[in-house]
Amino acid sequence: MKKAIFSTEISLLRRTIQRLLRRKAGTNLTKILHKTHPADVALLMRGFGSSEQKTIFNLCPTFNHKAKVLEELDETLIENMLIDESSTNISKMFVYLDTNDQAAIISMFSEEKQKEILEKIEIEDLGDVEEIMSYPDDSAGSVMTKETFTLNQNTTIKETIKQLQAFPENDKIFYVYVLDDQEKLMGVISLRNLVTSENTKRLKDIMIKDIHAATSETDQEEVAKTVAHYNYLALPVVNRENKFLGIVTIDDVVDIIREEASEDFLQMAGVGKDRDILLKSPIENAQLRAPWIFASLIGGICAAAIIGYFDHLLKEMIVLASFIPVIIGIGGNIGTQSSTIIVRGLATGRVDITNTLPLITKEIIVGGVLGIIYGTLVGFASEFITGTELENLGVVIGLSIACSMTIATAVGASVPLILKKLNFDPAISTGPFVTTAIDILGVALYFIIASLILL
Repeated sequence: MKKAIFSTEISLLRRTIQRLLRRKAGTNLTKILHKTHPADVALLMRGFGSSEQKTIFNLCPTFNHKAKVLEELDETLIENMLIDESSTNISKMFVYLDTNDQAAIISMFSEEKQKEILEKIEIEDLGDVEEIMSYPDDSAGSVMTKETFTLNQNTTIKETIKQLQAFPENDKIFYVYVLDDQEKLMGVISLRNLVTSENTKRLKDIMIKDIHAATSETDQEEVAKTVAHYNYLALPVVNRENKFLGIVTIDDVVDIIREEASEDFLQMAGVGKDRDILLKSPIENAQLRAPWIFASLIGGICAAAIIGYFDHLLKEMIVLASFIPVIIGIGGNIGTQSSTIIVRGLATGRVDITNTLPLITKEIIVGGVLGIIYGTLVGFASEFITGTELENLGVVIGLSIACSMTIATAVGASVPLILKKLNFDPAISTGPFVTTAIDILGVALYFIIASLILL
């Protein structure tokens, strides 16, 4: 029995594996891997170099064990593990993988390699794999599994239970999906309702007819939201004619949520949406991040141009330059807070895209209140720091911060909502684009207010 282990045990196990690798004690390492849960093996592998990862993977005791490790690895690591594997060995691992995992892995290879692997897969599974590979990436069809339990609506409860008992190894049976003679989805039955119903009844008598189902083209994020909202263990996938295709299971939904959250966080940080960025080479990493840094560069140049336009003001009152970082920093921070709150609300479904005005108004009020508080504090602080050498400096600083924070919250709250309505990913709004816009507006406001009051 392979038991799950905790972080302290993971660290101890990692050190043990490191020692065995140095000693080239393959036999002992295989014994340890045999006793270790595949998910823990996958976690351990991330702490080793490429050659060591391959050694660990190759020493996994069985094709079943290797297959379960593959299920837990990132795409880049899977490619590294299988790049030198023969098509025969890959097909042997595939016996223990669900069809959606098979399709995902096969799609990583070249067309020639794909053909070799597909030729070695059992004929009964070949059609399922090719079907899943035909659906768009990140759609319900591309992540569904074909390992399901379906029966005709006229089947009796007794016969259903008997057929269920013939599949003791199938861990994907959460519900019984009821079909008609044309393979169309008619209803669903939980296992609890099944075993508590009279044996003589037919499935159509006890099935739930009000079904939530996804089409094969439905975005995987929408599937995850539906499963999470209704606490389902799986969601059926149908085509446009309502014919049953497969299911998206809860373990796949967890992966989807993790992937989508990773993409959102990466975009909020302004580094793109490639989830494997940590595994990329320095050159690939730089290529991914360069466009986002360029956006910041353009914003910086615009801010510099604004400052240059008011250079006559700075020459007369150089002390104004001392507070530019404060104006930019505090506005950027509260703007990022607002955009992050909105993006997260959109991701979890707590933000109603059809009624956004109250939400934007609320953020503006928050920005105004905090702007008055921090504007007053910094205004008094500026008078103390500069020794009141410039009359009304505190008023300029305080008013600039109040206006900057209010506008920053308006921009931070509005941009994600606008992007969502235009069918763009709102997560990009919390990256350099919003912060750059807020920096430009903050600097412009600062010098406009200073010109009006001090000149």
